[in-house]
Amino acid sequence: MKVFKAAGLVVLFLGLALQVYAGGPYGEDREKVILEGSTTVLPIAQAAAETFMMKNPQVDVTVRGGGSGVGIASLIDGTCDIANSSRPIKDTELDKAVTNGRSPKACVIAMDGICVIVHPSNSVNALTMKQIKGIYTGAISNWSQVGGPDKKIVVISRDSSSGTFEAFGTLALNSAKVRPDALMQASNQAIASTVSRTEGAIGYVGLGYLTPEVKAIDVDGVKASKETVLNNKYALGRPLFMYTNGEPRDEVKEFIDYILSPDGQKMVEEQGFVRLK
Repeated sequence: MKVFKAAGLVVLFLGLALQVYAGGPYGEDREKVILEGSTTVLPIAQAAAETFMMKNPQVDVTVRGGGSGVGIASLIDGTCDIANSSRPIKDTELDKAVTNGRSPKACVIAMDGICVIVHPSNSVNALTMKQIKGIYTGAISNWSQVGGPDKKIVVISRDSSSGTFEAFGTLALNSAKVRPDALMQASNQAIASTVSRTEGAIGYVGLGYLTPEVKAIDVDGVKASKETVLNNKYALGRPLFMYTNGEPRDEVKEFIDYILSPDGQKMVEEQGFVRLK
């Protein structure tokens, strides 16, 4: 009986050893997919990575932030498989990609609305695009100028590596420069957190970053929502991208296909963003 048990242990040990050698669940040779870039896309990518790895234990998915520009630069340099971006790739980035022998391919994975947010105590509930531009360029510096309290406006903005910064600059500011005293933040979460603690602050974040700690205001009389983004009534709507080097293949394709699947798009909605269909 003891001999039988010992033989069984040997068989079990050999089975585990074969799994390690073959790169199975106990091994180190898992296929790797690296995503990097937009902090707006980050919650979608993280949620997708968690579920995808549960369904595909042979694949290790790593998700990093840093901003859209950082992600696209990493894709061009060949240090990530997928660049998450909340803006289209720039011509200068495409030129650099060609020089590096890379061929960025865009895939729209969700829609988003850039929400203009203020402290919940602020009595201002709506702004026009003209007023938003005036605030961010310095022409308007006190809330009383737009029907609010007699309080200095504290302008919060994303930093220049952010795709949200680029999209907001194009859609809301007509490419005008942000006032020099604006407080530049490295992520959506940092903006939301700063606005929630600062009564006179104004900032902007993706739909998925709205919380009860901040108040989203209407823009040109339209509330930011999934419906107004999809029907193009909200002026600050935009697509969210995942870029790959050429057509995605193998595990990279499987990962993006999962995000575009009904289950993946349901997850997009659960993260607070707008599903494609």
